[in-house]
Amino acid sequence: MTLQACLILGAIVFGAGVFGLVTRRNPIALFLSIELMLTGALINLVAFGRFMPAEGDAQAGTILPLFIIAITACEMAVGLALVVALHRQRGQIDLSELRDLHG
Repeated sequence: MTLQACLILGAIVFGAGVFGLVTRRNPIALFLSIELMLTGALINLVAFGRFMPAEGDAQAGTILPLFIIAITACEMAVGLALVVALHRQRGQIDLSELRDLHG
């Protein structure tokens, strides 16, 4: 697999995430779309690390994505907890119906 093929794959995955983010109303689908966008960016980071390694460090392109994956997992857990709390409180999770949450 070449660098160009990896970048195209990352762009396709990122584009699918943007499409899902724009077209969905369900918060869980929005979280999945954000996850797709981050995965597309991570594919590009790993591809650049693999095909253009830093001098003296062959694993430079894989360490940063591991930290990003850990942070994303924590973000998704907190977001899912918020969605569950909203569902328990309001009985619904439709974002268009939850516009009255302003302070």
